[in-house]
Amino acid sequence: MADRALGEALRRPGVLFLDDAQRLSPPLLDYLRLLWDEPGTAAALLLFGAGAERVIARAPALRSRVLTWHQVPGLGQERLAETLAMFHDVWEGADPVDVGWADATVARGNFRTWARITSHVYALSKRCRDVRVDRVLMQACARLGPYP
Repeated sequence: MADRALGEALRRPGVLFLDDAQRLSPPLLDYLRLLWDEPGTAAALLLFGAGAERVIARAPALRSRVLTWHQVPGLGQERLAETLAMFHDVWEGADPVDVGWADATVARGNFRTWARITSHVYALSKRCRDVRVDRVLMQACARLGPYP
């Protein structure tokens, strides 16, 4: 049933993003290849992750279907505050210097950490008025668990 639902979803134009592709097992990579070999598949598959290229290289049937490889550099500090504001509106108006400090000291360029911080700031903003996103709040939210 899940195979059928996934197959139907992939017949529509779109993109399926898979992060941590380096953790996918060879049988799962072969399953992905079979899905994309199905006639009528209109979606694109993007595999991400540090070392994903090594895992895909060990799956020759999938590797032969790779159209392009890209190395994506980390997001520069000058664009981080702007990017976070596009990610979620809790970051609108945040001081770029504070965001840069938090990235250097607590998030260390990890977008999952930023997603966790965002989740906690958002939950707080729903409970309190006039939440000021500053270094102290970002550092505190980074230390909390994954769910508010």
